[in-house]
Amino acid sequence: MAAKRDYYEVLGISKTGDADEIKKAYRKLAKQYHPDVNPGNKDAEAKFKEINEAYEVLSDKDKKAKYDQFGHAGVDPNGFGGGGGGFSGFGGFDGGFSDLGDIFNMFFDGSGFGSSKKRNGPSKGADLKYELEIEFNDAAFGVKKEIHVNRNETCEDCKGSGAKPGTEVTTCKKCGGTGEVKFAQNTVFGRVVNVKPCDDCHGEGKIIKTPCSKCLGRGSVRKSRKITIDIPAGVETGSVMPLRGEGEPGQKGGPNGDLYIYIRVRPHKIFKREGTNIFCDIPISFVQAALGAEILIPTLEGNEEFEIPEGTQTNSTFKIKGKGIPSLRSKVRGDLFFTVKVEVPKKLSDKQKEILRSFADAVGENSGDNSKTFFDKVKGAFK
Repeated sequence: MAAKRDYYEVLGISKTGDADEIKKAYRKLAKQYHPDVNPGNKDAEAKFKEINEAYEVLSDKDKKAKYDQFGHAGVDPNGFGGGGGGFSGFGGFDGGFSDLGDIFNMFFDGSGFGSSKKRNGPSKGADLKYELEIEFNDAAFGVKKEIHVNRNETCEDCKGSGAKPGTEVTTCKKCGGTGEVKFAQNTVFGRVVNVKPCDDCHGEGKIIKTPCSKCLGRGSVRKSRKITIDIPAGVETGSVMPLRGEGEPGQKGGPNGDLYIYIRVRPHKIFKREGTNIFCDIPISFVQAALGAEILIPTLEGNEEFEIPEGTQTNSTFKIKGKGIPSLRSKVRGDLFFTVKVEVPKKLSDKQKEILRSFADAVGENSGDNSKTFFDKVKGAFK
């Protein structure tokens, strides 16, 4: 048989710990390893038994003195220090608890094990989720939208009682309105009091003899509710808008839940977004790139003229300030960046080919002189 561990080690305290420290350590460990918290866990059961044994000894001044002097032998009823004052077991919870209710209260913050206070008291309604898809420009500048949300709403006929108008709701006699019934059970750890939902009222604590014909006793009916929402400028895919109190109704006077709007933005045909900036590609001709030109650039508000310089290279990027997306926080707009793509004609007439050959001869393209860039030659040819 394995030797018993030191009781101070079991509780994780030093030998100089006072009564309050011993009790605090015990409460923490008892809550962690209690069988009701760890159902079916044999290791937890063994640990719980060991914790209770250590606490019963260290919380008793006489037993603690004997243990400090003689160790386990000092508190063993069969040992030399027993004298009839040995360990009496842990079934009675002699370590600072008057009964099982005390330790249950410790586990559940004073509400009792499975207490009906939380179950039958006011509770907040469930939250709802709604996915909304909007256009790119609506995300950029904001938009007002009407949505329809299906949710439960308090029955107008019975005012949420669930009973037919003119009839009464009675308190369940079996559970006294708590919605729970208690039953005792003998276990290896002593007599344990458990609770379960009342069979007569199904945990509601009330009996409805004549249900409301509109809601069938539920106290609520399913309805489609129209809600108008203002989507702010700058939202993007993944943005979440909470609408407080627009979720499911609360229970027993509790507040309504919330409605969360999840935004999804449709891709734009031209623009791509990165933060508050937008990007696009603009095709230009060889002549426009060579000579420079005033071209039309699409923006979120319409086309805007932009002067590109002569000799512009393909993949050159330009910026139009303040034509991007507004920031959700500062409302300052980002910028529009466009990259020019010089298009090379694929089908040329004989006349066009002849003109290009003459142009190539004029700029010395066939001379083998690579000291100048192509567009340097172009600029020279047009001077």
